[in-house]
Amino acid sequence: MKNIAIFASGSGSNARKIMEYFAERNDVSVQIVISNRADAGVLKIAENFGVDSIVVQRRTFYESEDVLSVLNKYEISLIVLAGFLWLVPPYLVEAYQGRIVNIHPALLPKYGGKGMHGIHVHEAVKKANEKESGITIHFVNDHYDEGQIIFQARCQLSPSDAPEDIARKVLQLEHKHYPEIIDQLLHRF
Repeated sequence: MKNIAIFASGSGSNARKIMEYFAERNDVSVQIVISNRADAGVLKIAENFGVDSIVVQRRTFYESEDVLSVLNKYEISLIVLAGFLWLVPPYLVEAYQGRIVNIHPALLPKYGGKGMHGIHVHEAVKKANEKESGITIHFVNDHYDEGQIIFQARCQLSPSDAPEDIARKVLQLEHKHYPEIIDQLLHRF
């Protein structure tokens, strides 16, 4: 059995798609959702799917290895970041080297880094008059959005697209590809 931990900070639409994708599988299971926000919508999604969840405080996340203990308890094979806005600390990157993935709502290396999340990314893409945008799925290292790229998918943009239009197009790509790429990665170990 391959066990997944999802780290998320927000509404949880990608987490929902991942849970749906693996819901009927007997070889892969989403075991736990870890959030840094007690009001995150992803916590209700986890509850609805019968997935355990915890809320972690910044101090605990960065100044102890309690999260690693939780991951070990659940025998986690892969950590999936799905809109998790904190930088993963070195102790987790080291313990899960090559087994932490993130999805970014742009074509890295463009429009990545600290503060580049959500609508901020799409506003930057619009401001630069890009003709395309997309998603990047990448391994996580100890820098925002700089890990090895695993997969990218593109969508065409129209000059009339507002940042919200770009966000919708990109989110469709996220929902379509992220669960499939996670599934492929799980076969590597």
